[in-house]
Amino acid sequence: MPSSDQDSLERRRLRQLALARWENEGGATSGGALFTSAPGESPVDVPHLTNAELVQLRIRVIALENLLIALLAEASGQQLDLAREMAAYISPRPGYTPHRLTLLAAREMISIVDRASQFRFMPPE
Repeated sequence: MPSSDQDSLERRRLRQLALARWENEGGATSGGALFTSAPGESPVDVPHLTNAELVQLRIRVIALENLLIALLAEASGQQLDLAREMAAYISPRPGYTPHRLTLLAAREMISIVDRASQFRFMPPE
């Protein structure tokens, strides 16, 4: 059975691996686009969303954001630190061009963590 230090190193390695593709375009792969076709295939045709689909997407994002705030309100300090670390990770690093959406996403991540702190249980003094 691996030790706790090994577990920690493995979790960190897996987290770095999972985040490796999140450079300055909020999830774009090394090819620059999230949706790409295989070599020799026609480009993927992604249809535009209708207004009704955009409204449903907006509703779902609001619901997910509020569920995330509720879950983070019960999170450990280590989990909250990890969320902040992930926000810092997607922020522009030296050598990368700042991408407006990435900057906004990082700020929003911090905002969600901070908003969750308003709902954290504080024992009476």
